[in-house]
Amino acid sequence: MEWSRLLSDGRIRSVTKRPGSGDLRTEFEKDYHRIIGSASFRRLQDKTQVFPLDQSDFVRTRLTHSLEVSSFAKSLGQNISQKILREIRDPSFLPSYQADVCDILQCAGLLHDIGNPPFGHFGETVIRSWFQSHMETCLFQGRSLAEWLTPWMQADFTHFEGNTQALRLVSKLHYLVDEHGMNLTCALLGTIIKYPVSSLEIDKKSGDVRTKKMGYYYAERELFEKLQQVLGTEGRRHPLAFVLEAADDIAYTTADVEDAFKKGFLGFETLLRELRGRQEPGEQDAEYGRIVDGLETRYRKAVERGMADPALNAVQNWIVSVQAGLIACATDSFAAHYREIMEGTCREPLLTGPGAKIAGVLGELAYRHVFVTEPIFKLEIAAKTIMDFLLEHFVEAALPYDTKEPVTEVQERYMALISDNYKAVYRVYSQGKDPGEKLYLRLLLATDFICGMTDSYAKRLYQELSGIL
Repeated sequence: MEWSRLLSDGRIRSVTKRPGSGDLRTEFEKDYHRIIGSASFRRLQDKTQVFPLDQSDFVRTRLTHSLEVSSFAKSLGQNISQKILREIRDPSFLPSYQADVCDILQCAGLLHDIGNPPFGHFGETVIRSWFQSHMETCLFQGRSLAEWLTPWMQADFTHFEGNTQALRLVSKLHYLVDEHGMNLTCALLGTIIKYPVSSLEIDKKSGDVRTKKMGYYYAERELFEKLQQVLGTEGRRHPLAFVLEAADDIAYTTADVEDAFKKGFLGFETLLRELRGRQEPGEQDAEYGRIVDGLETRYRKAVERGMADPALNAVQNWIVSVQAGLIACATDSFAAHYREIMEGTCREPLLTGPGAKIAGVLGELAYRHVFVTEPIFKLEIAAKTIMDFLLEHFVEAALPYDTKEPVTEVQERYMALISDNYKAVYRVYSQGKDPGEKLYLRLLLATDFICGMTDSYAKRLYQELSGIL
């Protein structure tokens, strides 16, 4: 792969710069302003990161998480660019590319979760399970969805992913000017496709990170192919997708533990004891041991300084130091695997060695002390009730929409609630399609609307439509 193509600032719909406009921004800087000015980005402030419908003001939302990922991604872009220029000395990587890489990654961090449905990753799980259980039983014109849809179309719903929805949202659903959505640069779109495979090509056991999840729907197959041609990736992972993934991993593995500590799910002594318990004897784990020592050292210093809450101060300062260490780890890993990354043969994420261990341990601690606890289970059960209700009624209303099939007044009212922008996108892309593909696009219309909801709106809409006033 070649950097001159990977950093393409072209757009799917070309934009002609007006003479004398005075706009000195690069195309990637324009992407940034398109993103932060969008309603979809603002909605992230009311979408779950870990704690659904949480009323406190200190735990992360999808918005604050995305801002952190954006910051880490930009820092990684700076570090990696300097590695390429000073140590690797790849002549195809021009000095001017550093600013472009940083801008692209900064934007990609803002976008990486923009397609996620309400209620966090559990919302994705509910959508997948709903379609898995209804693919054979949900009928249209006497035939099940499984009979109407191709295997690829079915798999798009039964393997639903927020990552995939992000590409669809920014490239189509943000209907401000036309059906091309935000019309972002090709380099940015290529970077947010972390998994350049379809829903039929998912292979979690392959050992190759690129096949872990799907990266694009059947509906975006033509866009995906065009991006591959423009960027020269040809089905391989864009190098900056590795960096985006590392920034996301650094952000959530550290932040989840910090939020769990602040919420009282994880005490200081438990955190320190369990971190110690993961250390193996010998030199192999010496660096991991030094990382854990840092937590105890910071606690002791906080006590000496007379901090009101030395444990909280220690954890917060330690998290910052761990983040810095993980950024250094990911930077070195990118440089060490540079050839494989550029050839498209790198199969593993960037966090390796002690960095991978501390990230893995923190992720496992957050899972056991937060994600599988009674309070979260209760919230998720409530979230499932809401999501199941919305899916059932909006899918039912979408089935006969834009057909000659009879439509009830209630179905008409449900469809009236769906954004006119989403329906306009459906009309554009359904023209000339066969009945099966039109049905597929109507199902996407329902999931598009639900995925665009904030947690609070989904809850409020459920209550209103259920008569819970």
